[in-house]
Amino acid sequence: MEPVVVVGAGIAGVAVARALTVAGVPVVLLDRGRRPGGRMAVRTTDGRPVDTGASYLTVSDPGFEQVVRDWERRGLARPWTDTFAAVGADGRSETQGSVRWAAPAGLRSLVEDLAEGLDLRRVTVERVDTADEVAGVAASAVVLAMPDPQARRLLGDCFAAERDALDDPFEPVLALIAHWRERVWEEVDGVFVNDDPVLSWVADDGLRRGDRAPVLVAHSTAGFATGHLDDPESATGAMVAALRRVVGATEEPAATHVHRWTFARPASGHDRPYQLGESRLGVCGDAWSDRPRVEAAWLSGTALGRELASRL
Repeated sequence: MEPVVVVGAGIAGVAVARALTVAGVPVVLLDRGRRPGGRMAVRTTDGRPVDTGASYLTVSDPGFEQVVRDWERRGLARPWTDTFAAVGADGRSETQGSVRWAAPAGLRSLVEDLAEGLDLRRVTVERVDTADEVAGVAASAVVLAMPDPQARRLLGDCFAAERDALDDPFEPVLALIAHWRERVWEEVDGVFVNDDPVLSWVADDGLRRGDRAPVLVAHSTAGFATGHLDDPESATGAMVAALRRVVGATEEPAATHVHRWTFARPASGHDRPYQLGESRLGVCGDAWSDRPRVEAAWLSGTALGRELASRL
């Protein structure tokens, strides 16, 4: 049997590959990055990881809970908090919800753990014109585990119907990493920022990681990001000013970095867990859910992998 070729090594793609492997189906996982992770991304500064993509994960599905509890048992994941602040026109308040989980080595380390032992190859896929072969790798089926706009770009005219069904445009986000020499703000694990033209979310990475490092990560609004996609660093001044105002930081940060996420989050999502037709082309990811999140990406990939295994 030829392998299933999965393009994209974020958590959805790795979940597909893992489900197929468990079922005894051979898999080749292709990704252009040096390491798996996708939008569960980490930037290492001064030897310390900082989450620049997804900020945390939550758990509601029993199957995913087993995975997360295994990570916890092995020290790869830790419960972070169930309480954040919310700041908006009506002032500041606390909001409580599900336990948010973090990873001492960054969320990317969790994807790397799931990918352990898989046939992962660093390849940039330029085009998918058939389900029989991708980037020179023979295939029994093909999976695109990525945002709709990226999948649309890859698909040739033979997949016109599948391409047209990928209609979620996704929204951009800029992620600001700000380092201080010491903690000079009012402590709060995270802040949902409402009614602000620049910021939508702030995470205290020192509390998230558990080492109390003086590092904050702020995510922009989609509208603000749209105006700075060609030059992300030009957004630094406005984002730092907004961040200092939100958390009450008394000093300017010692160092900053802005990361661009052109396809950060689904704009609307889909009403089914994945796409798979008779063409042997599947698509999965966090957009294939009514609640896009890390868990949704894992559920989408796992469901698609199991369905493919039953068909092949």
